[in-house]
Amino acid sequence: MTPQEASARAREICSMAPIVPVLVVDDMRTARPLAEALVAGGLPALEVTLRTPAALDVIAEMAQVPGGVVGAGTLVTPDDVRAAKAAGATFGVSPGATDELIDACEAEGLPLLAGAATATEAMRLLARGYDMLKFFPAEASGGAPALKAIGAPLPQISFCPTGGVSPQNAASYLSLDNVICAGGSWVAPKDMVTSGDWSGIEALARDASKLGK
Repeated sequence: MTPQEASARAREICSMAPIVPVLVVDDMRTARPLAEALVAGGLPALEVTLRTPAALDVIAEMAQVPGGVVGAGTLVTPDDVRAAKAAGATFGVSPGATDELIDACEAEGLPLLAGAATATEAMRLLARGYDMLKFFPAEASGGAPALKAIGAPLPQISFCPTGGVSPQNAASYLSLDNVICAGGSWVAPKDMVTSGDWSGIEALARDASKLGK
């Protein structure tokens, strides 16, 4: 997969809904109903972070949910990339980017949403052919004003801001010309997942799917 193909596919996935749920799932048994609730609520692109022992099994379960597009977040090493692809992930998300990580994603044919927090990082990824990036950590890096400022000299790059994005500030990001979607964890609160409140999560997803409209 070429960088151009990878970016094009990442852009398609980011365009599916204004919010990409960022999911930290501890129990594989909650994977399928959680994914079904989020997809039913209008959020089909799901990022499962590789932060729990169950993450790869969760990806495998969610990948079977009709209408869902499941990706692996927190990709750091080439081994992460290979494991995520084998589990059924159809895209990857990383907090930053290294040549080794990018090479592995290209070799595995896994579209990558690579992280950048500065103009220099964004320009380096653009030079490799990537023009759809993750802005991370969004709030800690200056929030929407910083991302707007980066966009002025680099209008050819689009972003998915993640990290500190909430219902209260999501609109400020989504209103920017260089933002296609944002990553957020509030649509799957841990207490609601633990209690199996799938209708409540679907309602949160439905509200999030209307942001930016």
